[in-house]
Amino acid sequence: MKNLHRYIEHTNLNPTITGAEVDQLVMEAKEVDCIGVCVPPFWVKRARREIGDSALQLVTVIGFPLGYNMTEVKLEEMELAIRDGADELDLVLNVSAFKDGMNWPKIEIAKCSKLAHEYYKIIKVIIETAHLNPEEIKQLCALCADAGVDFVKTSTGFASAGAQANDIRLMRGSLPSNVGIKASGGIKTLEQAIEMIMAGADRIGTSSGVRIIKQSNDTSL
Repeated sequence: MKNLHRYIEHTNLNPTITGAEVDQLVMEAKEVDCIGVCVPPFWVKRARREIGDSALQLVTVIGFPLGYNMTEVKLEEMELAIRDGADELDLVLNVSAFKDGMNWPKIEIAKCSKLAHEYYKIIKVIIETAHLNPEEIKQLCALCADAGVDFVKTSTGFASAGAQANDIRLMRGSLPSNVGIKASGGIKTLEQAIEMIMAGADRIGTSSGVRIIKQSNDTSL
């Protein structure tokens, strides 16, 4: 697939990730011209140093992986990540509050979007589709769009299931064209990545990013 590398965020959110593995992640992403790398907040400063003047986008996670942190904590996490050099922030939705029927998730996302955009950063909201039914996915897409997000993301990779093409199609049909979709969680092959893109994904978050891009370069797909 032409220009597949521009969809891929090469990711390592393993709880045992080391500094050397962060360096390797960045090096590999540069070699195949990924659009970005995604690392835990603790490693953002190191990843920024390794990225240097490269156009590689530095992505990190906020409220990860469960999302039920207090809003003030998430905002502080964002401030620290931005200070350390993050370009894009993947915020985990408070699914607990959403399931309770509260309006708070929309308020929280709007506050976080405002902060991100004040610093000219991109914000993605992880809705964790494995915990949602189709109607809830549609509701959350509308909520996220109204709250001013740049992308809606499927999964943390820590739930019972990751990205599913049917969910991507549902999200694409529920979101305005100016809000992108990031498919993440369990995407390990070229075929899976292409399936997600064909379903409507604009970004692919995967720990197999380099392998997928190399497969794409070696095939006529």
